[in-house]
Amino acid sequence: MVRATPFLLVLFLALGAHGFSVKKCSLTGHWVNDLGSNMTIAAVNGNGNFAGTYHTAVTATSNEIKVSPLQGSMQKGPNQKGQPTFGFTVNWSFSDSITVFTGQCFVDSEGKEVLRTMWLLRSRVENINNDWKATR
Repeated sequence: MVRATPFLLVLFLALGAHGFSVKKCSLTGHWVNDLGSNMTIAAVNGNGNFAGTYHTAVTATSNEIKVSPLQGSMQKGPNQKGQPTFGFTVNWSFSDSITVFTGQCFVDSEGKEVLRTMWLLRSRVENINNDWKATR
């Protein structure tokens, strides 16, 4: 029985190792943030590029909010470990502003996929003297 123990241990580790693998985070799908904004990302292609739509729940304008297109890219390099970094741009359909988002896709301790992002919004201004107030 002593000789069988190393084999059984190796067999157990080989069969049980899949349970210890890190779940990969997928950007594809429907996402909702804490403020109720909705984002849908279609398939990510082989180069890491993707497209989708963003429907914001908040705005600084008095215009009617409309679903807006987004274009983005996800890190697909050899060092990517399943919780990818990404960035995307939203071209707002109801204003003359553009927002860029950058972030990372995580799988939390409960197995739930979570996006953590930062954003920067640029609004059009009439002239360079007002440039200081165009970005937030």
